[in-house]
Amino acid sequence: MRHTINVLVENEFGVLARVAGLFSGRGFNIDSLSVAETQDPTVSLMTIVTRGDDQIIEQIIKQLHKLVNVLKVTDLHEGQYLDRELVLVKVAATAETKPEILRLMDIFRGKIVDVSPKTYTVEVTGGEDKIRAVLELMRPLGIKEVVRTGKVAMPRGMQNGG
Repeated sequence: MRHTINVLVENEFGVLARVAGLFSGRGFNIDSLSVAETQDPTVSLMTIVTRGDDQIIEQIIKQLHKLVNVLKVTDLHEGQYLDRELVLVKVAATAETKPEILRLMDIFRGKIVDVSPKTYTVEVTGGEDKIRAVLELMRPLGIKEVVRTGKVAMPRGMQNGG
């Protein structure tokens, strides 16, 4: 089962390597990882998506708690949360495909962020299902390149003081 885990860490050199090393050292895979500084510049938030049964996820969380620079670990699977991902898609833009690209961006509330004589680069933000749907519909038009951020997530409403 996929789990999304938020890890609050000290914003210091080598912390990301230690967290990634924990996963690789124990043979756990990271499906996606995004990390950025929080409103407190001394603290960063990692959103890690990984897979495993309850026992494996429990082991991952216990091991994360043992790392010196880890301040808090939250398995978002245990409550309601919001998640988003950003994808940039460079797609072939011909006279025949341009209207379809524009129509898809209207439907999925995406944006065209770059135009060249032969390509459009579009930006779409949303949940995993929306991103998957956009990519499936764009594929027949001629996807040239895809870049994804990985998931970012936070608990809904009043959880964690919100």
